[in-house]
Amino acid sequence: MSKVTPATRALTAAGVAFTVYSYDYDPDAESIGLQAAASLGEDPARVLKTLMALVDGKAVCVIVPSDQEVSMKKLAASVSGKSAQMMKPPEAERITGYKVGGISPFGQRKPVPTVIEQSALAHDLVYLNGGQRGLQVRMNPADVRDVVKAVVADVLA
Repeated sequence: MSKVTPATRALTAAGVAFTVYSYDYDPDAESIGLQAAASLGEDPARVLKTLMALVDGKAVCVIVPSDQEVSMKKLAASVSGKSAQMMKPPEAERITGYKVGGISPFGQRKPVPTVIEQSALAHDLVYLNGGQRGLQVRMNPADVRDVVKAVVADVLA
């Protein structure tokens, strides 16, 4: 497995500190984020999942703790939209350039508005997908916010 991905290149270019971790990705896991947290021996609240949604038909990236669900109503409101829905996996892969299970908020093919759940900023360090299945990056959540210019909002269901 390569530890150099578009995500790690974007983080290096942004000049932020991060550490790369590999884990055994299970494609049959009920929850990829929870499986990553368990494999890393970390609290699921610190292992964030990257989801792709459509708000009023436009792509939006949303970052939330792996043990939580997104409120579509709150997500839409966070970017001044009316309605939101999860993006279908093939569309998410086409827009981000990553495979589902390996979608990172960093280094996506085309930058899209990003929302990070406000509770994620309470941690000293968080884990996010590093741009491929079985690869996580650990970093300061304020750096996550700053690198992707994320809106900070309560988007939990």
